[in-house]
Amino acid sequence: MKQSNINIFKSFLAFLTVLIIFTLAIDKYISISAKDKLFYSSESIPDKKSGLLLGTGKYVYGNPNPFYENRLNAVSELWRKNKISAILISGDNSRKNYDEPSEMKEDLKKRGVPEEFINLDYAGFSTLDSIIRANKIFGIDDYIIISQAFHCERAVYIANRYGYNAIGYCAGDVKTINGFKIRIREIFARFKTFIDLYITKRNPKFLGEKQDIKYRESK
Repeated sequence: MKQSNINIFKSFLAFLTVLIIFTLAIDKYISISAKDKLFYSSESIPDKKSGLLLGTGKYVYGNPNPFYENRLNAVSELWRKNKISAILISGDNSRKNYDEPSEMKEDLKKRGVPEEFINLDYAGFSTLDSIIRANKIFGIDDYIIISQAFHCERAVYIANRYGYNAIGYCAGDVKTINGFKIRIREIFARFKTFIDLYITKRNPKFLGEKQDIKYRESK
């Protein structure tokens, strides 16, 4: 191998090493930043007017998605304990026959959450879109984010970066090979979050007209 090719290869390895270290550092930093704003018990989490449920599909490769079920269980728990007075479901409805918000709404109703207090955001195509639209479209800036812990960390970090007073309620995690794959994917999602927030300063794909949220009366 020519010396010039060896130098190029060494430079590539050095660049790749730095990129990996940087990516892992971002992953760790986001976890640390959000650590004190995550809650795992409905007894200990403070009351908030709104809950922001981050969407996911009901099925994965034709099988029930445990992430989906656990998130809905977490929301219904918060509702029963009067920790939230309205729910905003933000998810993906970009493809025909794929509607995360509506599907989650129907299953929340089956868990006893009244339809009139469930609000839908069909343009939550990413976590960043969901966070920004929750404020710009639905007017909430002080709320509980509901998802799995690894996702809550990133979502809370984004919300706090924009000055919103958000905390996270962690739904049950999934200890399977799919759970491991999703956690690996989360590392790269956090790297993209860094790019979106600090380099490209990306805006949501869609904004639109403001919408009101109806809250149940405090007990």
